[in-house]
Amino acid sequence: MSTDAPSRRARGHQRRSRAFLSAFAAVLGGLVLVGAAGAAIGIVQGPRVTKVQVDPAGAVVASGSRVILETTQALEDVDAAQVTVDPAAPFTVDTSGRSVGVRFTLPLRDDTDYTVTISDASGRGVGPASTLTTTFRTPALQPYLLQRGGEDGDTIYRTGLGGDAVPVFTHPHIEDYRATATHLVVSVRTDDDRPAILVTGSDGEDPRELDLPGDGFVSNLQSADRGETIGFTFSDADLGAGGGREAVLFTTSVATGAADAPPKEVDLGGDVRVAEWRFVPDTDSILVLTFDSRLLLSGADGANAAPLGTALSIDGIARGSSQAVVEGLEGMRVVDLTDGSEQPLVEPTTAIGSLSAVTPMPGEGAGTIRTYAELSDDGAFVSTAVARVTDDGTATVLLDASASDSVLQTCVSASGRYAAVLVAPSAASNPYDRYLLPLPTRLQTHVVEIDTGTEVSVLDGFGLSWCQVPPA
Repeated sequence: MSTDAPSRRARGHQRRSRAFLSAFAAVLGGLVLVGAAGAAIGIVQGPRVTKVQVDPAGAVVASGSRVILETTQALEDVDAAQVTVDPAAPFTVDTSGRSVGVRFTLPLRDDTDYTVTISDASGRGVGPASTLTTTFRTPALQPYLLQRGGEDGDTIYRTGLGGDAVPVFTHPHIEDYRATATHLVVSVRTDDDRPAILVTGSDGEDPRELDLPGDGFVSNLQSADRGETIGFTFSDADLGAGGGREAVLFTTSVATGAADAPPKEVDLGGDVRVAEWRFVPDTDSILVLTFDSRLLLSGADGANAAPLGTALSIDGIARGSSQAVVEGLEGMRVVDLTDGSEQPLVEPTTAIGSLSAVTPMPGEGAGTIRTYAELSDDGAFVSTAVARVTDDGTATVLLDASASDSVLQTCVSASGRYAAVLVAPSAASNPYDRYLLPLPTRLQTHVVEIDTGTEVSVLDGFGLSWCQVPPA
């Protein structure tokens, strides 16, 4: 055997190792060059969008939804003046590292293409500015609606505005209901005629019963826009000369996993009886009108109640603003909930009739939806007009109900796109049912697009889930 064999094998191994290292170094160098070139191109091009996060379905039902654009570079702070939303919607903007978020302060319109554009977005330190853009489409609305008196009892439906309704929850006697973000909250009377509040999933499944204060009557059921908080007024069944609770306000949380505690009485001091109340939109604060005409703003538990003067009724609170419309001794007025200041409600530039109800539109300075009784020159009732009145007094009639029909309630969708007008047709021959919240047996909800005045649909039933309070 040759003594040179091991030496030759070793030299061959060394040559192969040097070749591998040379190839590896070449590949690594190439990758470095490619990376450097990519980084250089990125700097030359400016920031680019790599990922978008958005929840279109959530954006149409609640305020606070966000579009988050992640980019290739850490960004200089983006100013709101650089952002355009089309169609227009109110928003705020924030920047964090490689991400910029656009938060919508009101729900968006349904079934609509939205484009968010950020101009002159700059990376930190170097490179040119660029334009960032994304487009998304919101889904059609699918609100809930209640129909009483069916063959199987009373039914809550989920419905499109075109009327394609699907039954969700049925019970022999539904007084009222509210929809939170993830639950249905249903006020019913049981077979033995006691009150009950049932909480189900948004699909009507897995009902559970809340622990009520006792045997009596539940009314004015409402839900907050935040925190799955609900409230209702309660009166004892044996209320009489001997005393008892009358129209006492209770609140609680129906959130999944919330402590299984009974609803808590709201203590506002003084006369605890509540004539009217509202959750302040986008919060769980409450605006309360007591039996002794005090107007109070407090937390959901009654804490830190601030007096806002006196009033005769609460007509509504505008989403996305701090303004409430109330009726006082001197007529309708607008109250600023931040400081208690007030001003008269703007009068329409064209007389329509005798004002009976006002529903604020979402947003600052968006105007109101008002219900008027139209009268003839000799004072006879002619019809009921539902009109939008802008803050400069311009009035546009959205729906004109004949003298034979009765308008019971007007609600505005969360985005401000639609008005829902509850009408009892042929009121003289339309008897009321025997519920604690009595309503005519035949009810129609007319949905009108506010900007165009176009009637979108007529739905059988009442209580579209964007209505914040029951019919009066």
